[in-house]
Amino acid sequence: MSEEKRYELKTPFEEVGMYREWWANPAVLGLMGFALTTMATGLHNVGFWGAGPTLAMALAFGGTAQFIAGIIDLRKGSIFGGTAFCSYGAFWWSVFILLFVLPMGGLKVDSQQLFGFFLMWTLFTFAFCLAVFKIGKFLSALFWLLLLAFVLLDGVALGVVSPAIAGWETFITGLLAWYIAMAELVNTVWGKKVLPLS
Repeated sequence: MSEEKRYELKTPFEEVGMYREWWANPAVLGLMGFALTTMATGLHNVGFWGAGPTLAMALAFGGTAQFIAGIIDLRKGSIFGGTAFCSYGAFWWSVFILLFVLPMGGLKVDSQQLFGFFLMWTLFTFAFCLAVFKIGKFLSALFWLLLLAFVLLDGVALGVVSPAIAGWETFITGLLAWYIAMAELVNTVWGKKVLPLS
């Protein structure tokens, strides 16, 4: 399929006795939610600012908006995108609960619990790393960078990795997700390949 055809805009259509509703590609929404929240988290880990931007975006953009993108992707039949967006949306909700809600309720989250939390997401991400090669080069790079980010966060929780190292790697991961989302947005709006994306 040519790049022009790939980014060709479509419209709703009717069939006899049935109306099919067309949903736009949710990748831009999902990836932007993931990207900006991840970059905010990376900058928090390197000490650029406090936890406020991460927690706010974790609840609203990385969590809620990304989860909605996942629901749309599942409706469109994408097991990879739908599961990834819904799951990482839930990840950001759980970060908000773990680092804000639970401490407010008097439940202290220690380093061992943080390690367990990040280890579960490390395993989850590894499964997607094995599948992503069928999706494209840019997403493959993104998921392997994300896996490395979780491994580094495991190390931070164990006290063997500097938060700054994990923070910069996390920021780079988010930056790549932002580029992929931007390229998808620009290419779709223009109806042709303007920015490289594969």
